[in-house]
Amino acid sequence: MNNIWEKEEIIIWTQIILNSYEKLLKKPLITRKNVDKITQAKKLFNADFVVLSHNNNLNPIYNYGNKKALELWEMDWETLIKTPSKNTTEAISQEEREALLKEANRKGYITNYGGVRVSSTGKKYNITDIILWNLTDNNNQFCGQAATFSQWEKLE
Repeated sequence: MNNIWEKEEIIIWTQIILNSYEKLLKKPLITRKNVDKITQAKKLFNADFVVLSHNNNLNPIYNYGNKKALELWEMDWETLIKTPSKNTTEAISQEEREALLKEANRKGYITNYGGVRVSSTGKKYNITDIILWNLTDNNNQFCGQAATFSQWEKLE
């Protein structure tokens, strides 16, 4: 995990995450005022809450996870960015997850939802108060979805 936030594509993607969040939710995800883009990327990567995103493929693949996400999902960066996001959801919850993703597509974002997620080693977590939002690039083109949360509980 060698300073992933310093890579140009991660700096650009961080801006998409942050700009989309702020545009849709009308508040910043992190403090950005008078902070350059690389520092914003570092702040988001090292935040004390989880941030994940996936691309807009039919079967979306993760393309970003901050340090907290990597720790919770028990993955390194290279593994995460090859993982379909549905693989971290319990099988019984995938239908519900798909409905939520579609609702977010229609509205732009959803708040206050939760569910059980599974790490790469099979640990299960109940996650609450998730915010999920659509990501759009500088041309206002849909390019994926992101989620953030700071509350989870390990299940036995």
